[in-house]
Amino acid sequence: MTAPPSKSCTHRAMVLGALTHSNFTLHNPLMADDTVATLDALHAFGTEIRSSSMGMKIHCEELRPAHGIIDAKNSGTTMRLIAGVASLLPSTITMTGDESLIRRPMGPLADALVQLGAKCEYLGKRGNPPLTITGPIHKSSAEISGDISSQFISSLLIACTQKKGDTTLRIKGQQRSRPYVDITLSMLREFGAHVDEADGAFTIPGTQHLTKESYVVPGDFSSASFPLVAAAMTGGDVTVRNLDNSSPQGDKAIIEHLKAFGAKVTVSPNSVRASGGRLVGAQIDVRQTPDLFPILAVLGSVAEGRTVLKGGENLRAKESDRIATTTTFLEQMGANIIATEDGCEIEGVDKLHGATVQSFGDHRILMAAAVAGLVSTTETTIDDTESFKVSYPGFLRDMHQLGCRLVVRK
Repeated sequence: MTAPPSKSCTHRAMVLGALTHSNFTLHNPLMADDTVATLDALHAFGTEIRSSSMGMKIHCEELRPAHGIIDAKNSGTTMRLIAGVASLLPSTITMTGDESLIRRPMGPLADALVQLGAKCEYLGKRGNPPLTITGPIHKSSAEISGDISSQFISSLLIACTQKKGDTTLRIKGQQRSRPYVDITLSMLREFGAHVDEADGAFTIPGTQHLTKESYVVPGDFSSASFPLVAAAMTGGDVTVRNLDNSSPQGDKAIIEHLKAFGAKVTVSPNSVRASGGRLVGAQIDVRQTPDLFPILAVLGSVAEGRTVLKGGENLRAKESDRIATTTTFLEQMGANIIATEDGCEIEGVDKLHGATVQSFGDHRILMAAAVAGLVSTTETTIDDTESFKVSYPGFLRDMHQLGCRLVVRK
C-alpha cells in the first residue's frame, strides 16, 4: 500500500505556502478534516486556494483581517499554527473549535504571544479556546515551556519569521515531541527562512521573505503505523511505500519499536515492510512520539511478557485522554493492562476478544481499536464511523484491501 500524505507536513506547507505571498503549488497534500480546517482559516485571512491537475494552488497577496470566527474544528494544529498567523495582524480575531478542542490547552501559547506584544482574551475557561487574539506582535523576546505541546513552539517559530524585528524565544524545561519542532525547522529552511538555536533558545530574524514555488508532501509514518502493526500482530506481510526514512518525522520510530517487539522489519529508502514474528514485550518512552501510544499499547497487549509505555503525560490533553481511552478499550477486549500517570503497563495475553468500543471521537483510538479487532476471537464494534477522516481518510479502504473484514453501519 501507499502511505497517506503527512498531516503535520500538510498543515505547515499550507501555512508557509500562503506566507510566501506568491504563486505556490502544494503537491500530494493530505485532504482530511484537520487540514481542511487549516485551509478554511487561511482562506479567511485572504488566501486564494484552488485545485488543479498540477496540485493545489495557494496564493495570498497579503494577510488581511479575518471576518467572522475562525473555527479550527477538531484540529489542535490548526488552532495553534493559525493563532500565530492571527498575531501578525493589527486586528482582533476570534478562534474556537469543537467540544474536544476547547478542552485542550492554549494558555502557554497565548502567554507567549502576550509577551511579544499581542493581547489575548479568553471567552470561556481561562487557558482554553475560544479566545480572541489582537496583534501585531512586535516585542523581541518570549519564554515558553517546552513540555506541554510542540505545536506552541512551531507556531511561534513560523510567526516570528514574519514579525517586525528579531526575536529570542527561550524554551523552559525539556522539549516534548521535539521531532515535530524539527519538522517545522526543516520546512522553514526549505522555504528560505533562517533560525538559530543555542543554549535552550531560538533566535529568529524578523521580516524574512519566504520563497518556494512548490512542495511535495511526504508519506506519513503516524498513519503507516496502523497497517504495519496490523501485519506484525496477525502474521501478515505489509509493505508501505512513500515513506522517506530520512524524514525528520519522529513517528518513523515505529520501525525500531516494531523490531523491539520482535516483528520482522525491512527498510528501504522509500518503503517499510513489516511481517509477523514472535512478539515479546518492550519498554518504550513515548515522550517524543505520543501519537504512537494507542497502537503500541495494542501491540503490547498480545506480546509475550511485560510491556511498559512511559513518558506520555501530555496524552491526557489530546483529542481524548488517550491513556484512559486506550487502556479502557483494551481492558474491555481482555487485555491485562493498567494505566499509569504517564502511560501504561501490560502483561501480554494470547488473544483478545471482541467488545463494543467507544472512541470518544478520537481518530487514533478508532484506528487502534480496529487493529485490535483483527486479533480478537469475536466481533468488535466501534461506535464511530467518522473520526478517522481527521487524519487518515483512506483508513477503511486500505485496511479492507489488506484483508480486514469490516462493515460500516450508519
